[in-house]
Amino acid sequence: MSTAIATIDTTKSNVPLSRIVKVELRKMFDTRSGFWLMASILIVGAIATIAVIIFAPDHNLTYGAFGTAIGVPFAILLPIVAILSVTGEWSQRTGLITFTLLPHRGQVILAKAIAAILVAVVSMIFSFAIGAVGNVIGAAINGVDTVWDVPFTNMLTIVLANIFGLLVGFMLGVLIRNSAGAIVGYFVYSFVIPGIFGFLAATQDWFEKIQPWIDFNDAQTPLFDKGVTGEQWAQIGTSSIIWFVLPLAFGVWSVLKSEVK
Repeated sequence: MSTAIATIDTTKSNVPLSRIVKVELRKMFDTRSGFWLMASILIVGAIATIAVIIFAPDHNLTYGAFGTAIGVPFAILLPIVAILSVTGEWSQRTGLITFTLLPHRGQVILAKAIAAILVAVVSMIFSFAIGAVGNVIGAAINGVDTVWDVPFTNMLTIVLANIFGLLVGFMLGVLIRNSAGAIVGYFVYSFVIPGIFGFLAATQDWFEKIQPWIDFNDAQTPLFDKGVTGEQWAQIGTSSIIWFVLPLAFGVWSVLKSEVK
């Protein structure tokens, strides 16, 4: 009497990545908190535009001013979107269901990253559009010339900078896997650490020289300006290894090896 042993090949997934991305996008919108977080991005963009029209002096009514006003809250909200897209599997205890239906955890994490980036790109396109509308309306209301002072290449680097910020939030979500902890970690990364590095750069000459090479926040500053040099791209690359690549690699390894409860 022979006994047949069934084996399951877990090296390949029969579910297309595009389908998983669609599921992750739907999961980002179909909860009450997710819906209002996404809605808040649109609401904040509209409020920032109206505020510039009302309060900004006539000489500051430029496309760049609208973009800056909208971009600041976007830079805070988008990483939180990325964090919640990851940590929801653990904080809401849906990870066991997700990874049972689709045991290829790496593919799920990749799909979450793609979905978060898509949301960021669409949100930034919306911010540029509403900024353009605000620029035209603001100039007409105040009787000044419409000023378009943000070139297309600068728009691309601004989008890239916001994607970097979102990916840092995503990395913290993968690494910490707790919504509150990852959000606190992101605010520490965004506000506390730059303050410490800024103080060191102001008081220590040796640190001022190496700061752009190890401070990911500082290295990204040229992306918001109208040109990035080769050296500045190198600084972005080296600092991203310290603050993004290595922590993300460890976080993904931990997700792949940890027990899901």
